[in-house]
Amino acid sequence: MAVDKNQVVAALGGVATPRGVALPQAGVLSDITVTDGKVFFSINVDAAEARAWEDVRAKADAAVRAIPGVVTALVALTAEKRPGSAPAPQPHSHNHSHGVKPAATHRPQGPPPESPMGKQVAIPGIANIIAIASGKGGVGKSTTALNLALALRDLGLRVGLLDADIYGPSVPRLIGVNEKPKLNDAKKMIPIKRFGMPMMSIGFLVAEETAMVWRGPMVMSAIRQMLWDVIWGELDVLVVDMPPGTGDAQLTLAQQVPLRGAVIVSTPQDLALIDARRGIAMFAKVDVPTLGIIENMSYFECPECGTRSDIFGHGGARHEAERLKVPFLGEIPLHMAIRTSSDAGTPVVESDPKGTHAAIYRAIADRIKHRLAGASAHI
Repeated sequence: MAVDKNQVVAALGGVATPRGVALPQAGVLSDITVTDGKVFFSINVDAAEARAWEDVRAKADAAVRAIPGVVTALVALTAEKRPGSAPAPQPHSHNHSHGVKPAATHRPQGPPPESPMGKQVAIPGIANIIAIASGKGGVGKSTTALNLALALRDLGLRVGLLDADIYGPSVPRLIGVNEKPKLNDAKKMIPIKRFGMPMMSIGFLVAEETAMVWRGPMVMSAIRQMLWDVIWGELDVLVVDMPPGTGDAQLTLAQQVPLRGAVIVSTPQDLALIDARRGIAMFAKVDVPTLGIIENMSYFECPECGTRSDIFGHGGARHEAERLKVPFLGEIPLHMAIRTSSDAGTPVVESDPKGTHAAIYRAIADRIKHRLAGASAHI
């Protein structure tokens, strides 16, 4: 049975709010997205009201999930301080967060709020989580993340891949899959399995042409759901393809789960390296070690004559790694075979496992594996 927006609005009509009217009449709902039984929306209130609306969010989530045909729901509470509004109420504590807006959900007791690691909880069954990140888009991060995951698999590890790039999920296209994940009896998502690895992406849940016009809290809720509401099974490594930049998604991941480290992908040119530095600095601020830098599109290798050309310059990432005293993991060329295999949904490590490019990815994966082992990870 297909679910439409009107059914969702009708169900939310039974949810009362602190404003004395039903939720749809309270003027706080974002646009409601309904795709193949997946429902996404946020409740946007002033930060000073956030605590009073926590129960509303939970009731809205329950009401939507009770609609026949709904397979999953993502309901976020957005709490923003508006001009002229009173400060949001603070817990009775001598500790104060430094510029970090408190989330509008209950948090367990733990380290003081100054620590961004205060909410970290390991995901059962997953020994190590690593982030593949870049300071900017267009550097081939998703292709690199997928091929590295496959290379780690080839080294004998049990590997999963999470595409956390909410605004531009690439993994469904890179693996040639457009099916939707199924749910088990506990309403947990069963990840798509491809190339012997479990994979999850927001691209499996929404249509490819859907514009993800989401604020930070919706992005954070989506990442939490893909981490915790997925049956990942027993994994040695979960590889997370991060969105570009240094924003909510990166902070959420670092705060939610104990990251073993981050791999920074950059191209050789100065503009990309500037953003790579920002990425390394951001992870350092949340106590996540940088496992190393990869120079992607390091040089162009002509498929006809084999001539090498340094289109974007060369060696910039290596020099940056030396300057910042982080490991340099290797160079990946700009080559037609890597691009065409990705476009075909059969990444080069899978489609040409004995080829030169697969060997490059495996060599980098081996360095990552040894870095993880050196960090006392369970490998």
